[in-house]
This record gives sequence, structure tokens and C-alpha cells, in this order.
Amino acid sequence: MTHATRLPIADRWFERRTVDDSVTLLWEPHVIPLMQCNIWHVAGRDRDLVIDTGMGVASLTDELADLVHKPVTAVATHSHGDHIGSHHEFDDVAIHPAEASNLESPITQSLDPLEAFGAAGIASLEAAGYRLDAPHFVTALPAGMALDDFRLHGATVTRSIEEGDVFELGDRSFEVLHLPGHSPGSIGLWEESTGTLFSGDAIYDGPLLDQDEDSDIVAYCATMERLLTLPVTVVHGGHDPSFGRDRMYEIARSYLARRG
Repeated sequence: MTHATRLPIADRWFERRTVDDSVTLLWEPHVIPLMQCNIWHVAGRDRDLVIDTGMGVASLTDELADLVHKPVTAVATHSHGDHIGSHHEFDDVAIHPAEASNLESPITQSLDPLEAFGAAGIASLEAAGYRLDAPHFVTALPAGMALDDFRLHGATVTRSIEEGDVFELGDRSFEVLHLPGHSPGSIGLWEESTGTLFSGDAIYDGPLLDQDEDSDIVAYCATMERLLTLPVTVVHGGHDPSFGRDRMYEIARSYLARRG
């Protein structure tokens, strides 16, 4: 039983790295690679964005206190549990309407992979290239927290975002791209002036997942075809390191060769 298991106590839950003058990457080092989401903070002149919020094991707003000094919008690139854990901590929350209900009423998710995904789900993830031999999604816990204390909290969606909507930050502007396939409401945020794409799980430099119940391989192929037309400079994905245009095209073409 998970309540009888003791894990080490983490001195810090989040780590961070400054990407440039306005972008900071945060991550949860004590979360296993499969579930370790990239959390992006984008500082604007008038408003900030937080793109995805991780597992929700510890408070993200507490971690961001020294970075956020103006109104902030928390964007969910999609509603899978590793990306929405701390959205409930924010007053302004945006997501595509196809997945808003899951953000508002998320499925309670255990930190035990078998309880969370079931045997068939684990087999599918391992077939895609992920190892799930760890007994839990985390290798440590914050002080005072037990494994059985974890649950996903619903967030109040204040903005429904669709293709072509724009986030204006004052000195930066990001357009919403609907990029379904991994999930029906997957979105990216595209800044044409800099060639910057925050892609969520539509594309990242790791094994792409398209076998979930809400995945759609035909839609995913269409998304990859679309990405091949995008003149990106840098892609900041939902997992794994950022990459440039050539690598994005390589990933997209490889997917299409396998699934198209």
C-alpha cells in the first residue's frame, strides 16, 4: 500500500533555468521522466504567461513568487495530469474547450503508475519507449506530504482558447495554434516575430504518445504536416530539451513515415 511507503524528503521541489531575458524553464526533478513536464514562465511588459503547471505536488505559485510581479495567465496546452497539477492556484486559466471539463474536474490520479494507468496503459507506454519500472511517479516528496495525500485539484477555466486567439503581453504576442492528435484540445503558442513555439505535447524531442484513449493518429498526422510549414526558430516542448527548426522537421517527418 502506498501509505506504508516512505520516500526521501526533497529539500527543493522545483528547479529552474533562465532561457533568455523573458523565459524561464521550471521542472520537478523528483518526478520520473515520463511525468516530468516542462513548466514555462514568460514575462511580458504588462502580463505574464505560465504554460503548463506540472504535477501539483508542491505549490507552483510559491515557487514563482520572485518571478511574477504582474497579472498572470496559466495556459494548459492540454489536460493530461502531468501538465495541470497547479492550475487551480491561478485566477486566470486558459485551455481549449475540448479539454476544459477535464481541467475543471480532473480524474483523481494516483502516484502509483499501475493505479493511474492500469497494466494495459503501462504496456502501451513501455512499447512507445518509456520505462516504468519505478514504483511511483516521484522519487521523493515535500516535507509533510505522504503518497496518499496526492490528488489533482480542479481549476476554474476563465478563458476558452481556440485557433487564432492571441495572448497579448504588451511587448510579446502569442497566437494559439490548435494542434490535435496527442489529445483533442492540444494547443501550441506561436510567436511569429521570433519564430518561438511553445508546443506542449504536440511535439517534443522524445517518444511521442498517440495511443491514449483521447489520441487520434489521423489528427496527429495532420498536425505534423502543419508543423512542417512553420518557420520556427526554437521549439519549447512539454517535455525534454528545446530544439530548432531542423530537429522539429526531422521529428515530424519521422512520425509521418511511421504513421502516415
